[in-house]
Amino acid sequence: MDEGSGLNILYVDTLDTMCIPQLELRSASSSFHGVIPGAQAYPLGQIDLPVTFDDRANFRSEVLTFEVVDILGSYHTILGRPCYAKFMAVPNYTYLKLKMSGPNDDITVGSTFLHAFMCDHKHFELTTTIINSFELLRLGESSTLAVPDFKKPTSSMDFPPLEETKEVGIDPIDPTKTVQIRTQLLAK
Repeated sequence: MDEGSGLNILYVDTLDTMCIPQLELRSASSSFHGVIPGAQAYPLGQIDLPVTFDDRANFRSEVLTFEVVDILGSYHTILGRPCYAKFMAVPNYTYLKLKMSGPNDDITVGSTFLHAFMCDHKHFELTTTIINSFELLRLGESSTLAVPDFKKPTSSMDFPPLEETKEVGIDPIDPTKTVQIRTQLLAK
């Protein structure tokens, strides 16, 4: 459920799991934002699919148009405002419920908090990975490669300390592992 989404989104993995060939897709004319953080998403196409809520005794069925995207997702589909409008459904995010009128009684679709947490956690990890990969590409494009000068000898005194320092061992077994600390530390 995504009350903020102006689209119904179906991931291509879900389409493949449903054994629907991608040849069934109609062309989609525009890109959209918000599915991949900080980037445009280009759908593979659109498809109309019947969606049914509840059981044989009390059900609602409507045909929805989905934008099919070829990106990784932690969900099978995202139902947005077009779905809610067509079903005249009301989402309640606090209780993880979706309510709509059925022919015999109200239809309530819900989930558990644990399931929602697991999906959100997986989505967060996926989103973080995508954002980090974009940042890494951007940093790679904007930075220059630093080539070390191997002709110049390096020493530990390349950056002389500004104040008096002393060398302190940090490993009692290996005396060569040391750090330099300031001798004029202020007491607080």
